[in-house]
Amino acid sequence: MKRKTYIYSLALSAGLMLINGCASKLDVSPTQSIDEEAALTTSRDVEVTLIGAYDGLQDIDVYGGAFQYSSELLGNSDELGFGGTFQNLLEMYNKQITTANATALATWRDSYVTINRCNNVLSALDIVDEDKRERIEGEAKFIRGSLFFELVKLYAKTWGDGDNAQNPGVPLVLTPTRVVTDADKKARNSVAEVYAQVLDDLKSAKALLPESNTNYANKYAAAAQLSRVYLMQSNFAAARDEANEVIESGEFPLVEDFESLFFTFLNNGGANPEEYIFSMIVTQQDGVNDMNTFFGTTIDDIPGTAGRGDIRVTAKHRSLYEAGDVRGDYFVSTNNTFTQKHLDNYGNVLIFRSAEMYLTRAETNFRLGTVVGATPLADINKIRVRAGLKAATTLTLASILKERHLELAFEGHTLHDLRRNKLNVGTLPYNSPRLILPIPQREIDVNKQLVQNEGYN
Repeated sequence: MKRKTYIYSLALSAGLMLINGCASKLDVSPTQSIDEEAALTTSRDVEVTLIGAYDGLQDIDVYGGAFQYSSELLGNSDELGFGGTFQNLLEMYNKQITTANATALATWRDSYVTINRCNNVLSALDIVDEDKRERIEGEAKFIRGSLFFELVKLYAKTWGDGDNAQNPGVPLVLTPTRVVTDADKKARNSVAEVYAQVLDDLKSAKALLPESNTNYANKYAAAAQLSRVYLMQSNFAAARDEANEVIESGEFPLVEDFESLFFTFLNNGGANPEEYIFSMIVTQQDGVNDMNTFFGTTIDDIPGTAGRGDIRVTAKHRSLYEAGDVRGDYFVSTNNTFTQKHLDNYGNVLIFRSAEMYLTRAETNFRLGTVVGATPLADINKIRVRAGLKAATTLTLASILKERHLELAFEGHTLHDLRRNKLNVGTLPYNSPRLILPIPQREIDVNKQLVQNEGYN
């Protein structure tokens, strides 16, 4: 059996509902509040709080879309057009962001709400059933570490831009906050401190999580996230080894047809292709895919497609593909051109797939002159041949990065790949303050310990 990781949205608030199996009854006493001392008294309470953390993870302002579209809009160099009316997205598209930007506020707020749920879980591990304790700790640390990683990428200078030990990152909140006091108003930790905590959480999660964990985070999801963290730090050997471990597990083989990677609801009834390592599940009953909301559009002859059609693909991007590349045809044109990756109204929100691991292994082996798992040329050709192209005979770093850009287009990598490689975003240098989200003004107003990012009043 293939080991997949899915996330189901259960619309829970901080885990105060009890969810049992299909044959069980929902038994919740009617109440409007619960005493904090009584909130987590049983193993089941902690398990349900963890489910609430997963629900927060797939929030539309977190991994349900905002982390990904923020990267694509901020990293856009005229390969995308924008025709929407949402001011928050328009500001990111124009790189003219205000401190009142709705996405910057909601992503910060909802990420820290979810981190707090994780902290509640981690504070109560001693009451968790012993046979579940390691797994639950691992899941909570995976979620918390992943969120701190995404926050520091969006709200702080990138790793290597100046002094990591001095550059302000984001506050590390590692204990539960139930009633906010002045003691809970924390300053921003340094970028180096945040990355250290991210690595500590994710390495611990990987050691604690099982290889198979139906519907939730497992060892390979943690390894895939670790490969991203190390790649952002230019720790190429560690990034290579984590990606190689995922590949060598054999659990997430590349699918034969690129086109079968998407339309998870329309084509697969909600099931993910084998290549997916980790995703957020969206169903007709629950969950929202905000990549569909903004990148998608309704196509009359394709039932089940939807979306506002705000984010369009330009001729500049399409010109990057070689003749015969099936990825270059994976678009649909009405009055504008849209990627087909996000047309499915109930499509699952992709986080990791194994093609990324092959591309990471190829890049890092090439940079280091090593051949761990396979040669860089062999890994790149797996991606190229699957796309209908001839196998390459030579490689450069630029050709590897181009292959990564085309394969993972519109999946949330653009800004971070440009910044880690110190490449311009249009005419802006990689370290422009305009490519960093502001600390929300609401947070600055209530927490005088916070300092604002450069370029914001």
